[in-house]
Amino acid sequence: MNDLCVEIGYNIINHVGEELCGDHVESVGQGEDSSVLVLADGLGSGVKANILSILTSRIISTMIAEGLPLEECVKAIAATLPICSVRKVAYSTFTIIRLINNEMAEIICYDNPPVILIRNGVPTDLPGRDMIVGGDKKVHKSELRLQEGDILVAVSDGCPHAGIGVAYNFGWQLKDIADFIATASVAGYNAKTLSTMLVEECDRLYGGKPGDDATACVVRVRRRAPVNILFGPPRNRDDDARMMTLFFSKGGKRIICGGTTASIASQYLGSPITTELHYQSSGLPPIAHMEGVDLVTEGIITISRVIEYAKDVLDQNERHEEWGYGHDGACLISRMLFEEATDVNFFVGRAVNPAHQDPNLPISFNIKMKLVEELSELLRKMGKRIKVMYF
Repeated sequence: MNDLCVEIGYNIINHVGEELCGDHVESVGQGEDSSVLVLADGLGSGVKANILSILTSRIISTMIAEGLPLEECVKAIAATLPICSVRKVAYSTFTIIRLINNEMAEIICYDNPPVILIRNGVPTDLPGRDMIVGGDKKVHKSELRLQEGDILVAVSDGCPHAGIGVAYNFGWQLKDIADFIATASVAGYNAKTLSTMLVEECDRLYGGKPGDDATACVVRVRRRAPVNILFGPPRNRDDDARMMTLFFSKGGKRIICGGTTASIASQYLGSPITTELHYQSSGLPPIAHMEGVDLVTEGIITISRVIEYAKDVLDQNERHEEWGYGHDGACLISRMLFEEATDVNFFVGRAVNPAHQDPNLPISFNIKMKLVEELSELLRKMGKRIKVMYF
């Protein structure tokens, strides 16, 4: 058992004029530390390509998740996929990345661009071998022992084709894509943000009119990093000390949300609260500072904004620059949760805030509980380990 974990993020842009994408990505977990990622690229674009890529990725990911050997899954799908009589290529190509116990990666490419490996911040050759499966289908297989900081990048052919006849004579070469990711990775961006930056660059190279569906999948290997969030005072005031003791005994970064909660923590630590006097342009309440705590913010309004950002991250990640560079409480929490955290521990107080009982205010005790539940579920979908404790 090691303390490595993996982040998986992907993003897609459609062929210009198409509502459906001919690429599809499936990610299926196999327990806490193993997962399967499949990127399928249907021939052409539009409805037909969309159906073929969805079927291919879901069949492969389901078979592997059910325990079938990787080679058997590849043989089955390769034998099933027909060959286009005109282009002489399969109706759907695919890349499989199987992550085992966060220690090993098995990678198989069938007519997709090779997977890129960034190790120690630089593009690195990924050794592998060609195999014949299904009688006449050639696939490329690689096996890799994972290290902290490794980044794997799988792309559909819409990425290396970006810029042909516009920015480059021969498109955006894989070497250049690898250099782009290596440079961006130095800033510590998470997998989702790296994949978003890559497809945005593809879109720019296409002049805003992609000539093909373009998909980027990024796997980032890192050490586990817990973040602890204290949100609301306990229902019983006699539990103040117990709640604070548990919160401050946890390793990792600490966030406190809510003025009353911060006051209880201040008394427990014997550390004063210093509130910033200027508001950010976002209109959110200002943050505060307390020795022994990494971030102190307002509660419900700030967490509601974090949830907005989390929903966008799981969709197209269009607001990543907003939360990635902002300085208000919601942006700071978002960076800690989305970029830094692998494990998030919520310490949630059930006390009813009298200020929230005004019938003219759209805030209630139930809303606070629902915010925690919603944010927890969104973070789980990002691959975070979540633990919620109520007081």
